[in-house]
Amino acid sequence: MSSQIIKVNQARIENIGALPTVPGTLKLISSVIANPMLTLDEISRFVSNDPALTAKVLKMVNSAAFGFPGRISSVSHAIMLLGLNVVRGLLLGISVFEIMEKVMAGLWGHSLACASAARTIALQRGLANPEEISVAGLLHDMGKVLLILEYPKQYEEVMNKANSAGVTVIEMESEYFSDPHPSVGKWLGAKWNFPRNLLEVIAFHHSPEKAKLAPMEAAIVHLSDILVRARGIGFAGDPFVPAVNPAAFEKINPSAEEIKMVLERIETTLESEG
Repeated sequence: MSSQIIKVNQARIENIGALPTVPGTLKLISSVIANPMLTLDEISRFVSNDPALTAKVLKMVNSAAFGFPGRISSVSHAIMLLGLNVVRGLLLGISVFEIMEKVMAGLWGHSLACASAARTIALQRGLANPEEISVAGLLHDMGKVLLILEYPKQYEEVMNKANSAGVTVIEMESEYFSDPHPSVGKWLGAKWNFPRNLLEVIAFHHSPEKAKLAPMEAAIVHLSDILVRARGIGFAGDPFVPAVNPAAFEKINPSAEEIKMVLERIETTLESEG
């Protein structure tokens, strides 16, 4: 156990572009996404002016996670189909998680598989916004990224202690930090003007019973996270599979065949990334 609980600095988390470990591309992306007056045309021009970022966005939207395999050839087309909130979430996901692979290898794979699973379950339940739920699956663990960026030594200790104690990372976080990764992720999402439903899913993906605005979406991302862990895809900071929240499972009420379909879809997503 840590000798002293660290008070997580919300102002520094919200101003991620000022962190010394953040590369220039993310600093620029953060300043663009944080602009509440951003238009579709402006974000399209911003992405299109960076060939590497364009390639990453198009690879993402054409992956199995977003349901448009091989059909979107331009950033403007992607934004038109997916909407500004989804594309902003994609930019955040691509930029934040890429810098994490060296520190927490496997988090990107875990997050992408969660995005695919969440979209699949949303479609099974006939929800109107499967792409937005997919983004929620992609970003649900971004608080872990932020904690590692700000407190790298302490978070590495959290992961090591969680592993040796046989508990999940979020359980061990409470012994080291004043705020766990779901809260920290919500802070940055709020700073960057993400929709309230998305913020709630990020904040309550481990406690979906607390969700008021988006209880079904929170339940879906919660179940997706656990299914991906159970399948052993990627790495979320610990090797354990937490229990499914009974109320969340009952709310979704998936059949065995539907769960099988979700597991097949996340396998397809990883194959398309390979």
